[in-house]
Amino acid sequence: MPQLPAPQSAQRVPDVGNGHESAQVDHAAAAVAVVGLGYVGLPTSLALLAAGNEVIGVDLSENRLEAIRRQEVDLLPADHQRLAAYVDDPRFTITSEHAAIARARTVVICVPTPIDRHLVPDLRALSAACSSVVEHAVPGQLLILTSTTYVGATRDLLAQPLTERGFQVGSDVFVAFSPERIDPGRAEHPHNRTTRVVGGMGELSTSLAAAVLRRTAPAVHVLSSTEEAEMTKLWENTFRAVNLALANEFAEDCRALGLQPQPIIEAAATKPYGFVAHYPGPGVGGHCIPCDPHYLLWQLRALRVTSPLVETAMSAIAARPRQVVRRVHDVLADRGTSTAGARILVVGVTYKSGVADLRESPALEILAELADEGAKVHFTDPLITTLKLGPYLFAGVTEPEAEQWDLVVVHTVQPGAALEWLADQPAVLDATYRLGPLKAKAVL
Repeated sequence: MPQLPAPQSAQRVPDVGNGHESAQVDHAAAAVAVVGLGYVGLPTSLALLAAGNEVIGVDLSENRLEAIRRQEVDLLPADHQRLAAYVDDPRFTITSEHAAIARARTVVICVPTPIDRHLVPDLRALSAACSSVVEHAVPGQLLILTSTTYVGATRDLLAQPLTERGFQVGSDVFVAFSPERIDPGRAEHPHNRTTRVVGGMGELSTSLAAAVLRRTAPAVHVLSSTEEAEMTKLWENTFRAVNLALANEFAEDCRALGLQPQPIIEAAATKPYGFVAHYPGPGVGGHCIPCDPHYLLWQLRALRVTSPLVETAMSAIAARPRQVVRRVHDVLADRGTSTAGARILVVGVTYKSGVADLRESPALEILAELADEGAKVHFTDPLITTLKLGPYLFAGVTEPEAEQWDLVVVHTVQPGAALEWLADQPAVLDATYRLGPLKAKAVL
């Protein structure tokens, strides 16, 4: 299929004839199975329910399914309201049985794609989910992969196994890739206001997937292949990784020059073109930015291709928590205090504000390293009660203002957090660069 022009509205499904149009309507309104009910799959399910679809949610974790039934899951307020409305709706079925997907006309795969401690993609969950979907696929189904992965994964993990089962992809079963674009904890970026990108295997696969996706998105941008769509997501998050690494580096440059980075970034952002504001911090966490570029680098290494800028940025991101620890040493040393034995409090340990998610959070490495060095380190976070890191078990401090700390490291500021008590602390290291003036504040 030729490259389509950049779309400008929600009407972006290719015109493929009356027969295809009826197929689009049929698929779009029919039952959808969502495989994986995590931070992407559950909001996706709720959006499809709101659009009028029957949804079959599939997740291997009985604990996750029970948490959904109890409505004890981390969602935006609007999605919490949707869950309350649909949790007992007969149109919403949740199960751990993958065989249930045979009842659906469309299957959406939303499973995690992390990296291991060697920064190598961990494809176990994705491979298992795709294998199960292929095993239970039935003629006429549309399979949409949304998990971030390497270029060619949709072909390798769905199309090829389907062909081996005897299906003809693009005529009796349909396959597409549409990367998730959910921003956890950010009400200003709801998924139902974010354009979806999609590339399918054949024109009919693409048009069917676009028709389904348009039910939960304001617009659909169509690409000519699954590989283009896969690379789009890698490009998006690698762009962010490189710019966040640059923001952290510039913040240190500013400190060396006696400047604060925040007003400078805000001034640069007044330029209406050529600049996208990225802000420094204690590191980069979560499910995307610390992980996704490594899928690209891993694939390129196999091809003996280097990507020096990306490699340097990812090395800088990995090193950032250690820079925080070194800065802790400096701040304590300036006060004549050794790290060993120092009472240190880390404020906020989730990877970003407003989400109870610890994946790849820089705070975990900071806490563990400070504990290894003999510091009496504690944390406070209204969203997290305890942390188990190797040999260390940390219990959250509920009244940090009642104690005096040798140093308070502000890592994540949760919504509504009252931090006035920091003014009475002898030393504060602001790793967010966003605190107001304090008499004893230092920055990274």
